Amino acid sequence: MIIRDAKAADWPAIWPFLHDIVAAGETYALPPDLGEPAAKEMWLLTPPGRTVVAADESGTVLGSAKMNPNREGPGAHVASASFMVDPGQAGRGVGRALGEHVLEWARAEGYRAMQFNAVVETNTRAVALWKSLGFTVIGTVPGAFHHPAHGYVGLHVMHQFLS
Repeated sequence: MIIRDAKAADWPAIWPFLHDIVAAGETYALPPDLGEPAAKEMWLLTPPGRTVVAADESGTVLGSAKMNPNREGPGAHVASASFMVDPGQAGRGVGRALGEHVLEWARAEGYRAMQFNAVVETNTRAVALWKSLGFTVIGTVPGAFHHPAHGYVGLHVMHQFLS
């Protein structure tokens, strides 16, 4: 698996799994009917943000991550990131590889910490992954996410210092 900067030519490979994940409404606080133009603008970032893809040896896109300052101005020293892994590629370590890459990027860019603002508490695989990579849940906003199967569930704020 290689992780490289995303190109516009990668979008047709990213969009199908991004669309399906968002439409399922289980893990992202985004409108389930998010259209392709808005999704592309949201996902393919320009500096100071960055978007990458994880691809296999044949070039097949397995997943993608976008990373950026969590806030502007006085909050710009804290990074954030979002991740999408093609569900058909689950269990291959794509999420972990992307998470490790994003943390390395944030450290190299001089960020002091990384914060995830909205990790759905029922997304137990993601919560476990982020904890295994050094994040802690610093708080949970109760009932902040309306899950299609579980009803109103919490959104974790997860954080780790980078230095």
